[in-house]
Amino acid sequence: MNIDQALKQLKKDQVLAGLIEKYGPLSYERDMDYFSAVVETIVSQQLSGKAAATIFSRLKKLFHSEILEPKSIIDTPVERLRSAGLSGSKSLYIKDFSRKVLDGTLNLSGLDEMDDEEVITHLVQVKGIGRWSAEMILMFSLHRPDILPLDDLGIRNAFIRLYKIGITKGDQIITRMQKIADAWRPHRTIACWYLWKSLE
Repeated sequence: MNIDQALKQLKKDQVLAGLIEKYGPLSYERDMDYFSAVVETIVSQQLSGKAAATIFSRLKKLFHSEILEPKSIIDTPVERLRSAGLSGSKSLYIKDFSRKVLDGTLNLSGLDEMDDEEVITHLVQVKGIGRWSAEMILMFSLHRPDILPLDDLGIRNAFIRLYKIGITKGDQIITRMQKIADAWRPHRTIACWYLWKSLE
């Protein structure tokens, strides 16, 4: 991912130019531990960043490890997973994910060889993983450069606030988002990093 080249193009957008000037170059270290990254993404669903980080930290403490293992999760009762703050449904989702990794249904080591849509199709085989979760893996673990997570509430709110999109129907908001973001291709991932940053 060429950050300098991306920023040069994104600065043509006056809103992003202001954010880039305010926050400077943004970068996120690529997380090669795909298993733990997917678990963290499941934990993060419908939670604030702070709440998700707290629960994920408790989960790692539960296993006394920074790196989570599928067999350990499968062997742990749901009640114990819930003691870390996980909901019952998310505990089951993480177990389903762990089983699919162990039985070979999911090939995490092969994600790097798949294109973006193939990664999404591969990951949504897991209960509780939808397109949004797969897109987070694409953006933060695989560092795919051109992802626009249209279903992300934070991204939508940033578009509405920064680009003065009026209150309108959801599909009309998405159309406006797509039209604005077309000028960011092929660097929409980095643009979204700035939109999220603006919400902090």
